[in-house]
Amino acid sequence: KCICSGWRCGPQQRALLCCVLVAAWERLRYVIPEELGRGSLVGPLARDLGLSPAELPARQLRIVSGDEKRYFVLEEESGNLRVNERIDREGICGDVTPCVFGLETVMENPFNIYHVSITIQDINDNAPRFDKEVVAIELIESTPPGTRLPLGTGRDPDIGVNSLQSYQLTPNPLFSLVVKEDSDGRKHAELLLEKNLDREKQKSHNLILTAVDGGDPVRSGTTQIKIDVTDANDNAPVFTKEIYKVGVPENLPEGSLAFQVKATDGDEGTNAEITYSFNDIASSARQLFSLDPKTGDVRITGPLDYEDVKYYKVTVEGKDGGGLSAHAKVHIDIIDVNDNAPSLTLLPILNPIPEDSVPSTVVAVINVRDRDSGVNGEVTCNLDGDLPFKLEASSESTYKLVIENSLDREEVSTYNITIIATDRGSPALSSRADLVLEVSDVNDNAPVFEEAAYSAYVPENNAAGEPVLRVSARDADAGANGRVSYALAGGGADAAFVSVRAETGELYAQRSFDYERCREFAVEVRARDGGTPARSATATVRVFVLDRNDNAPRVLWPAAGGAEGGAGAAAGEAGYLVAKVVAVDADAGRNAWLSYELLQAPEPALFRVGLHSGEVRTTRAVSERDAAKQRLVAVVKDHGQPALSATATLHVVLAESVQDALPELNEDPEAADPQAELRFSLVLALALLSAAFLLSAALTLLTRLRRAGPPAVLRCLGTRRFSASGPAVPADFCEGTLPYSYNLCVAPGRAVPEGAWLLPPALLPSVPVEEPLSGEPCGNRSPSDSAGPGDQPDHLRASQVSNSALFSHCLSFFSSSAQNAESFFLRVSLGSVCRTRCSETLQENKAELHCSCASQRTVNSFSPCLISGHAAGFG
Repeated sequence: KCICSGWRCGPQQRALLCCVLVAAWERLRYVIPEELGRGSLVGPLARDLGLSPAELPARQLRIVSGDEKRYFVLEEESGNLRVNERIDREGICGDVTPCVFGLETVMENPFNIYHVSITIQDINDNAPRFDKEVVAIELIESTPPGTRLPLGTGRDPDIGVNSLQSYQLTPNPLFSLVVKEDSDGRKHAELLLEKNLDREKQKSHNLILTAVDGGDPVRSGTTQIKIDVTDANDNAPVFTKEIYKVGVPENLPEGSLAFQVKATDGDEGTNAEITYSFNDIASSARQLFSLDPKTGDVRITGPLDYEDVKYYKVTVEGKDGGGLSAHAKVHIDIIDVNDNAPSLTLLPILNPIPEDSVPSTVVAVINVRDRDSGVNGEVTCNLDGDLPFKLEASSESTYKLVIENSLDREEVSTYNITIIATDRGSPALSSRADLVLEVSDVNDNAPVFEEAAYSAYVPENNAAGEPVLRVSARDADAGANGRVSYALAGGGADAAFVSVRAETGELYAQRSFDYERCREFAVEVRARDGGTPARSATATVRVFVLDRNDNAPRVLWPAAGGAEGGAGAAAGEAGYLVAKVVAVDADAGRNAWLSYELLQAPEPALFRVGLHSGEVRTTRAVSERDAAKQRLVAVVKDHGQPALSATATLHVVLAESVQDALPELNEDPEAADPQAELRFSLVLALALLSAAFLLSAALTLLTRLRRAGPPAVLRCLGTRRFSASGPAVPADFCEGTLPYSYNLCVAPGRAVPEGAWLLPPALLPSVPVEEPLSGEPCGNRSPSDSAGPGDQPDHLRASQVSNSALFSHCLSFFSSSAQNAESFFLRVSLGSVCRTRCSETLQENKAELHCSCASQRTVNSFSPCLISGHAAGFG
């Protein structure tokens, strides 16, 4: 339903668009007023179809069919539909309503057909008119009142409210106006005699009849009615039918009798002689029909065409010799015959046709028109011959020629297509049209790789620019369509590793590969031919980087520079775990398999290293003859070719008690450093040659000793260095040595069992400086202080931890605390060490740690290691 609200057209108004409706079946409707001038806008067709101006060149929107095509034009730039020629609704459609133009438009890429209906709306551009300017009527003075005389019909080509709406008659006491309306809505004026006529008083009467339409502004037309009063005639003529309905075939030749009207009169003589004439007839009908005034025969005087006018209405008057008349209406229906063969209009859409066109591709549009009606106008279209095409009906009058089967130019390069249109009339009429279609060659073969996926194996550390592998693709096309070039498809990080030569498909490494960073990557290689449009194919190339033994083992513990360990009474047994060397290798496979060997030891028979575990154990019981300080060098090797290795240095101190360890503790840790020993040896070797150099070295050493102050252990042994109760750590713990060594004091209490080691910090609670410590002696700690709910007491729990695990965890803690240290020392007292208090500066329930590393005082946390109820502090 199309609703136009508040729109009224005057004679000067030119409304561009009343209403647009896009139906679900791709029909657009526009309503415009008639009489629009050339160039007037009908509607934005392209915009209503959803097209922007930028899309118009590619979509090729255009009008392709319809006799009404000459009335409209489609702008190429904007896609607006405009009036091309003045449109007169009355001249085109006459009384037919609605007056609709049908257009077929096509749009490509993708192809589609749209049906556009343009309804021409009537405007009040015609005034009512009468066929005669003067209507002469003769009345016998004896005509009784109430007699009605037809005055003819005013004609207004407009329709609706713009057509004739009413009649007006000049006032007269003897006559009045009666308006009658036919079934089709036409209004007829009749003159009603109100009173008796008296010829002696007045022989004639002149009246003015006005026909008025309903347009805005109102238009009107007039005719003069001249009434002559004559002597009496008793009987008026009478027609055999009040309304004659006749059908006339449109192919009736000129001069043929169409029909006859007949009237009778009861009078005699001249009063009974009837003369026939057309009283009310359109000018167009007057040219086609003639009436014999004596016989009432109506004959054809011009060509009838059902397609132009389908029916006529006339009024016939029969008048006798006495002046009396009668009137009859005649409805003439023109009967359609099959006198028009279908007409074909071809619009090639795609010519030549690419051979790779898919089925259902539209090749051409065929518009079929048959001006006949009914079955005479029903048309079917067919193709002549067996062809890979078919016709699809797009609408009642439009067909699409589409591809039904695949085309192959190598088999058939040209198709001569004959389209036959036949109507269903009797006899049937037909017409044909020929269309020649060429098939063009296209690049319909894409390159094909010899393999869908390629694999390449490249050892790491390769040279940049080294060939990786070669891919190959073939194209069945010829010439430029078969010329293949190669390139990497897509981007990404992997595409930066290799490049491809466009002509040969050979891949080259762009950089040296590192197995430890990237073990494999994949790229896609695209092969593209030279056709238009180009076709391409891709293949996946997966490059596997092979490992080489280019990474030496890395020792995680001990850290670079070495570390100190200790062994006590428990080391009297063979197989005692002293330490564990931990190392990793960044390579893979055999290159990462590690083995451990003891490279250097003062007592080779005292220690051994696990070949695969790296555990340093004693091979025999420790004796008093063994040196108190042992320096062990372990080598870690991988299984690569050639093998790579790394070394780890451990310093092991053997002691029974703190007193026995004091001489070792007082030694400057730097003296145990192999580099220091080497320097010392060099100094001794050069002393004979350069006394000045030795003196300078001595002064340097004295200067460093003065800065460092007295050894930390001596301060540890002062008479008032410990608080009265609780665990204690020297206030100057580690001062001047961190991170090169760690000095250890244990709190007073029961003697530590020999061979017991400190628990690692991960197994014990770490007590911050601010947190108060228990005031109980380390040897009398209650189980509740060292065990949570449901846990065993500390002295029971500690006894269940093996010496090896305790030592290993403690070493791991120190290793993580001194990653940047040149060497690492762990000094452990293995006797009863709870006889002496450590620091008089240690406040009760508070442990304060002072470090001079990087010239900065730092307060560290205090972590007690609980072993059989004893506590030891370390940092």
